[in-house]
Amino acid sequence: MRVLYHLPLSPFARKVRLVLAEKRLPFELRSEKVWARRPEYLELNPACTVPTLVEDNGLVIPDSSVICEYLDEAYPDTGLLGRTLGERVETRRLVAWFDDKFAKDVLRNLYWEKTLKQMLGLGPPDGAALRAGLANLKHHLNYIGWLAENRKWLAGANISLADFAAAAYLSTLDYIDAMDWSVSPPAREWYARMKSRPCFRSVLADRVSGMVPPPRYSDLDF
Repeated sequence: MRVLYHLPLSPFARKVRLVLAEKRLPFELRSEKVWARRPEYLELNPACTVPTLVEDNGLVIPDSSVICEYLDEAYPDTGLLGRTLGERVETRRLVAWFDDKFAKDVLRNLYWEKTLKQMLGLGPPDGAALRAGLANLKHHLNYIGWLAENRKWLAGANISLADFAAAAYLSTLDYIDAMDWSVSPPAREWYARMKSRPCFRSVLADRVSGMVPPPRYSDLDF
């Protein structure tokens, strides 16, 4: 069976998990503590990041963007990159937005400060970083809400990788209780639709030792 190396709260890994589940491709999850720099894992992925996908035939695919592009090419029955050139451009633009801008503006200031920093024994959260992350999150939520109000799905008429990328990030932040869903009701309604999809079940079942998510995390009627 194919194997996905991941960290439970990594939005990059969650994006791939959601895509695999949406395409109904079975896989085994293996947690990888990348900070340990395990030699066997470095052989698979010299960058020592998650996720890394290992196919049944031994093909090793690192990096969430590379994995998702591969999955859409290798298993096209459930296409998630768009049906037209314009849709594919917009999907890729939004995926890059979340993997780059959202990750820098929000994820680094909230997920890193509230979880990874303390896990690695690097001291308490930086209050200024937390405040910046929460302020930036409001702007991003309003943008997601604008997209959701003006389109059926974030990139257009069809559900796409852009929706799964955005939902992966928001699910991570929701787990660590960083989300204020009152900021943008349209974003909340869009996320509720994503959260209700069967592919989300395993993500909503995630639990990390020593960290309890808020009740709304797994509540479909939050």
